[in-house]
Amino acid sequence: MVDARTELRSKLLARIAAGVDAPIPDAEFDALARGVFAHQYACNRPYRLFCERRGVTPETVEEWGAIPAVPTDAFKAAALVCGDPGDARAVFRTSGTTAGAGRRGTHYLLDTSLYDAALRAGFRAHLLPDGVRPRIVSLIPRPQEVRDSSLSHMAGEVVAELGAAGSGWYVSPDGGIGDDGLRDALREAEREGAPVCILGTAFAFVHWMDALRERGERFRLPHGSRVMDTGGFKGRSREVTREELYAGFEELVGIPPAWCVNEYGMTEMSSQFYDGVAGRAGDAGARLHAGPPWVRMQAADPETLRPLPHGEVGVLRHWDLANLDSVMAIQTADLGITFSGGFRVLGRATGAEARGCSIAMDELLSALRR
Repeated sequence: MVDARTELRSKLLARIAAGVDAPIPDAEFDALARGVFAHQYACNRPYRLFCERRGVTPETVEEWGAIPAVPTDAFKAAALVCGDPGDARAVFRTSGTTAGAGRRGTHYLLDTSLYDAALRAGFRAHLLPDGVRPRIVSLIPRPQEVRDSSLSHMAGEVVAELGAAGSGWYVSPDGGIGDDGLRDALREAEREGAPVCILGTAFAFVHWMDALRERGERFRLPHGSRVMDTGGFKGRSREVTREELYAGFEELVGIPPAWCVNEYGMTEMSSQFYDGVAGRAGDAGARLHAGPPWVRMQAADPETLRPLPHGEVGVLRHWDLANLDSVMAIQTADLGITFSGGFRVLGRATGAEARGCSIAMDELLSALRR
């Protein structure tokens, strides 16, 4: 007999397998979200206590937007998982905080099938829209070296499932770039006319570009080569805009901005957002991040957490159906604006702007102390 969780997972996998170009009508999304909420309410005790404190149950919730969203800091305070954390197939943690490594947010995955299906679907649509299977050059550490990194897990799946022979890893766990191996790989791609897809964080790229300029080194990679950067534009010594970063790619490796795409992801979520499609991405300063059809987003008033219409600045919230075994509804600490075609992140909520986030976190901690 198939249990309810397995049946729900199968429905979600089928929807994700249809790809990002297969829309999910509002009524269907609402039904799926209610099913996920009922499962999480029943099996995730910390989340259930949080919902009870807000007076929301599967029987009383009216639509997906009313399903309570937990602040991302909640993943530091409790094991938000629908089962035993010890049964997790993967455990992802946020980067260290000022409170120390013990205060890192932790996302437990009892099953990685939805996570992997979501990341592959998004990557294919935004980085491989032309169906090319490129050599993937990763400046993100191997997943075997940083096992609790969701970004490294993503890169590992992409290299294994979507990369051509000759794909490789050119960075150490501490972020050091293997210049000789990377140089050889790119020169080989130039000689053979083989397009590459380069993956990395913004500042891994910035440090690499600094080194290229110091050595007076340039590449002219084949047409159709592309870049996926994962943000992080503020460094310890200076701030670099996305426009400056993408200009550097064109100058130093011959990849124009239209082939550079930013990926925005969170440790606490299973799905990713992208700000363009490789080969036809627009002006970097005007782009929006768009999510797949199995994710809905909303801006909320920073103080009251009341939902806001498109165009108003608020705290960003996401409902990710792929987060079946943790919490679907996530309240970020980011201020942003939503539009019909996506959203734009403006920065972190601070001071008075973060009041609603603080209230939500206080409600969770109070519920856990019961």
